[in-house]
Amino acid sequence: MNRLFIVSNRLPVSVTQSKDGIKVRPSVGGLATGMKSIYKEMESTWVGWPGIDRSYLTGEDEKSVAGQLEKEHCQPLYIDKKDMDAYYYGFSNKTIWPLFHYFPQYTVYDRDYWEAYRKVNRMFADKLESMIRKDDHIWIHDYHLLLLPNMIKEKHPGTTIGFFNHIPFPSYELFRLLPWREEIIEGILGADLVGFHSYDYERHFSSCVRRLFGYDYELNQFNLGHRIIRVDSFPMGIDYEKYNSAAWKIRKNGNQKKPKVQEDIERFHQVMPGRKLILSIDRMDYSKGIPNRLHAFRRFLEKYPGYHGKISLVMLTVPSRSKVDQYQLLKKEVDEQVGKINGTYGDLNWTPVWYFYRSMSFENLILLYYYSDIGLITPLRDGMNLVAKEFIATKTEGTGVLILSEMAGSAKEMNEAILINPNNREEMAEAIRQAIEMPVEEQKKRNEHLQKRLKRYTVEKWAGDFVSGMKEIKTIQRTYSSKKMNAQVTGTILDNFRSSEKRILFLDYNGTLVYSKKAREYASPDKELYALLDRLEERSVDIVLMSSRDRDTLEKWFGDRDLMLFAEHGIWKKTGKEGWQQTSQPMGNFWKESIRPAMESYVDRTPGSYLEEMNNVLSWHFEKADPDHGIIRARDLKDELTARILNTELQIVEGRNVIEIKPSSMNKGIAALDVITGKNYDFIMAVGDDWTDETMFELLPERAVTLRVGMKKTIARYNCESYRDVRKLLNQMSIR
Repeated sequence: MNRLFIVSNRLPVSVTQSKDGIKVRPSVGGLATGMKSIYKEMESTWVGWPGIDRSYLTGEDEKSVAGQLEKEHCQPLYIDKKDMDAYYYGFSNKTIWPLFHYFPQYTVYDRDYWEAYRKVNRMFADKLESMIRKDDHIWIHDYHLLLLPNMIKEKHPGTTIGFFNHIPFPSYELFRLLPWREEIIEGILGADLVGFHSYDYERHFSSCVRRLFGYDYELNQFNLGHRIIRVDSFPMGIDYEKYNSAAWKIRKNGNQKKPKVQEDIERFHQVMPGRKLILSIDRMDYSKGIPNRLHAFRRFLEKYPGYHGKISLVMLTVPSRSKVDQYQLLKKEVDEQVGKINGTYGDLNWTPVWYFYRSMSFENLILLYYYSDIGLITPLRDGMNLVAKEFIATKTEGTGVLILSEMAGSAKEMNEAILINPNNREEMAEAIRQAIEMPVEEQKKRNEHLQKRLKRYTVEKWAGDFVSGMKEIKTIQRTYSSKKMNAQVTGTILDNFRSSEKRILFLDYNGTLVYSKKAREYASPDKELYALLDRLEERSVDIVLMSSRDRDTLEKWFGDRDLMLFAEHGIWKKTGKEGWQQTSQPMGNFWKESIRPAMESYVDRTPGSYLEEMNNVLSWHFEKADPDHGIIRARDLKDELTARILNTELQIVEGRNVIEIKPSSMNKGIAALDVITGKNYDFIMAVGDDWTDETMFELLPERAVTLRVGMKKTIARYNCESYRDVRKLLNQMSIR
């Protein structure tokens, strides 16, 4: 059975110290709940900070904590106060939190915070080092541990690592502000599966990866060269049964002894029957949009005086980071706004805003949910927001209206709610009126759809789907790695090469012999490559360079060597010191006159792109363009060119960051087959890095060694990770 390690900043239990000794109490959070079923299915251990400073514990205390935590399948990582201040309160919550929630004005870029963040992530890696084995699954949670996936993967490449980010992931325009942006992306890319609550965050992350590293991305998968990873969205659910059954219990209790909160709510309704309660529940955080919400409620009271005395806003705000200046200023602003609203509109019998600055027990939360008529959940930015889902789960009678910010991750799956822009006070005020006046039948219809969805996709289902996703990507990785050129394969290739007498190598250039992500003008051969080719020539190996480059460039680089060169996808050929010859009947250049203007228009509209014109090929390059913009434009250009070349002898070639159009009469495969026809080669090898090389792999004899650079789908017999592996193999061939 596979083992699962769950890693988060905090353990799912709280360790407290009192006169009665050390106590370990389970948390009631959604994450802990979601893991219950996974714990049963897999041998699981949770690693995290226990919530207490080690300096306060005696040796006996530590033993007691360790013993109690072991019963809960938990392993503690102790972090001293200085590191915790800089790692958690510093980098995590003064750098990552505000920037990822779109508050760059609050973001602090502090080198000491960053060093502490790296240190604590390394502490987590060291803690896991002694615990994990090759085939273990490791699920890392949230923004506190962005560097941890790669730290583990570097030492344990055989493990399956999942990373889930519970907060928003910002667009590249914001993420690029981070001085440590490359290190953070590299850290996350250590995971095999990267998860987010919504497609928007998944898209932002993928955009950042493409812009910073240029990795190929297709069908939710990044090709890192040596490994395939998956990026996907998994909207977190709630324990629906827990909230729904608790609400049913209130409904059935009737005249039993009632908590004070329930008595207060019932008294509110008795003063004026038909009164409505609006509920909002948040941490005191600038991302929650509390001042905007209060402004909108005030605007509602201004516009609709007929509702005075008939509606109140119950605002439960849980204290958070109360020692931080921004949070103190926020609380002061909220206190003042509540005072102004109540002072302006309230009277002896009516308080417009009931303001609670504290946490509440689960029982009291359920009472608030159950008795509230409207849920007003309006964050400026939120990863998911489970409060919205909990509110709907308690509506056992089917009535109640949810007003939800479109900036919350949960809005993507709760379209039946009244969705609002949290920056638009007028829209929020109108949404409150709409919610009050919504017919009961419409309320029930909306809530029926919402509840059905919440009941189906629970937090347990979310956790199960993510773990299944980790297993699926591992299967995909194994499929690719089964064709990977390992030591045994290399040995067999070399044995066949050395025992042969007549040998030929077909070698692509960009991405095969040199680094593919360099700009084309900087991808010229280096001294090492020249020396390598010279040694192979000395061993009487026939070398054929197959390139999409123009013949002038190949002549400049390799014209003085005794190589066979094919330029422009095989259209031009040069053997040794002879001149260049066209390999097929010339088509002429008349077709360029109709195609060139279309391609030039894409150059004009795509900053960073450029047009390259060769004798028989037109190439639109976009490696210097914005990656997302370039991909969209390439798709559009391909569609336009496809329509233009119908019933012609032209062909579109889609390569890495390039769209090319050329005569269809020649390709690398046809050229390679022509070279070996009538020759008695007893060793043939072809190497390439993109789909234009697939024609070689397909048309060469079955006995040929075919090798594709990069872990991609291919009809080649083998894959290798990078051009360095190709050079290493060729170097071994060049040694007598």
